[in-house]
Amino acid sequence: MRFAFVLLGMSLAALSLSVGLLGPVLNWPVLVFASGIVVSLLLIFRGLLAPRYNWVIVDGSNVLYWEGETPKLSSVRAVVADLKVRRFEPIVWFDANAGYLVKGRYMGPMAFGRELGLPQKSIHVAPKGQPADPLILDHAAALGAQVVTNDRYRDWAAAHPKVSEPGYLFRGKVFDGAVELWVDG
Repeated sequence: MRFAFVLLGMSLAALSLSVGLLGPVLNWPVLVFASGIVVSLLLIFRGLLAPRYNWVIVDGSNVLYWEGETPKLSSVRAVVADLKVRRFEPIVWFDANAGYLVKGRYMGPMAFGRELGLPQKSIHVAPKGQPADPLILDHAAALGAQVVTNDRYRDWAAAHPKVSEPGYLFRGKVFDGAVELWVDG
């Protein structure tokens, strides 16, 4: 998106320059040239100054088990906090049953968002009866993001060959609230 703004701005600048050079010949006012240059500069700056997102997809249902045998939302909370410190923008996916595992009831994106301190748009819950794994991998592919999980996604490797690439999966563990992450590969 950033590149599109820069490209559009540069194209408009070239067009405005052409109009500026031909303006006196065609008897066009200089205002047309000047306004085109201003708009093109704004588009270029918009493209250059747009926020950069370093997305990472978190397999929340997997990370629930990173600190012991029982699922703990505190593990996901710790991993999310650690990723933010590392300047990642985490997006967390859960299986539909994750709320039952940690709170004894269904939890949607709003409830998980409150628990994790993330906006609702950063939380996704797979539909009932559908595993989150292919949704996680599709989302990561769409964003060009890495995935935080201890799952190897062997069942999905044919459709998502990136799972076998070094550096695509972050693995980890949580011990006494401290997060340890490493790149798989």
